[in-house]
Amino acid sequence: MRLRQARERAGITQQELGVRVGVDESVAGPRINQYENGVHQPRQEMVLELANALGVPAAYLSTKDELLARLLLAWPNLTAEQRRKYAERAEADAVKVPRPSGRTTRPEAVKKLSPRRAKPK
Repeated sequence: MRLRQARERAGITQQELGVRVGVDESVAGPRINQYENGVHQPRQEMVLELANALGVPAAYLSTKDELLARLLLAWPNLTAEQRRKYAERAEADAVKVPRPSGRTTRPEAVKKLSPRRAKPK
């Protein structure tokens, strides 16, 4: 579904997309059609090629979450500062979400990752 959306958003045909990602011209259109209709699943390398050709993050093509898809499309257009702020906000909001056990994760319970220290020789 997302492959078709991204291709239509880019304004190209199935044939054009197939050729852009290196599929033989004689089967380019049908191959992309099979991907779009779920008849065949592209390999990971092909997903990366398709995403690159369409100018979308590869994760966009595989997510089933509509809100995440929208965020993934917007992400490349954000400045580094905007990305940092969104990530911090998401992390802050995530620690307030009740867990299935009913307990809420507290910020002090979230461990900071520290770089590994080299062992002395």
